[in-house]
Amino acid sequence: MDSMDVNKGVAAVLVAGIAFFITGLLGDNLIYETPPAKPPVAFPAEAATGGGAPAKPAGPAPIIPLLASANVQKGDQFVHQVCAACHSFNPGGPTIVGPNLYGIVGAPHDHEPGFNYSAALEKYKGQPWTYEALNHWLYNPAEYAPGTRMTYAGIPNTQTRADVIAYLRTLSNSPVPLPAAAQNAAGGASASAPGTAAPAGNPSAMSNSAAPDSAPASSPNVGGTGAPSNAPQSAPKP
Repeated sequence: MDSMDVNKGVAAVLVAGIAFFITGLLGDNLIYETPPAKPPVAFPAEAATGGGAPAKPAGPAPIIPLLASANVQKGDQFVHQVCAACHSFNPGGPTIVGPNLYGIVGAPHDHEPGFNYSAALEKYKGQPWTYEALNHWLYNPAEYAPGTRMTYAGIPNTQTRADVIAYLRTLSNSPVPLPAAAQNAAGGASASAPGTAAPAGNPSAMSNSAAPDSAPASSPNVGGTGAPSNAPQSAPKP
């Protein structure tokens, strides 16, 4: 093979490369990609973003309608299985990690003398633990009082919260009366049985609409300066 044949081969390769380059360049300029006006598969906006789904209610469901028929024994079992590591429940019981909870229903949030409450509970200072306040706290402590030192995640089950609150209500020589709404939901039941929480005393007391800075007559005094004669000081763990 002489040099002429080699030159012809090289020239052929160069010509083919140039032709390929020019063909591609022309194709890019002659043919344009046009994106479709609509996607091939349409997804409803609510399916992708959740905008069409019904909004979830904020916070827990109301607890008062369930209290008169709540199971005190189940609440007792739950509390002593889950909460006893941090709280005591007997009259005059000691502070463990959290405060003693005897007489908690109706007591001010900060009513245990000498207990080091977290700053997250300061905004509730002097306000009573109403049934619905306990409901929100037990549902999600961190949501109720952001920054609380209480690490317990909460009780998501509404019936379990009702059982626990019904049990906490019994931790008193004079249990705070159930609101009229709770009694009406239970068909006006008034007898107290081992497995249920029943009204005691005036049904109008301790209503869910109690003023934030006032406690029921049967609860410990709001200021936290003295203990009531019928119940030691108490408050949930901060």
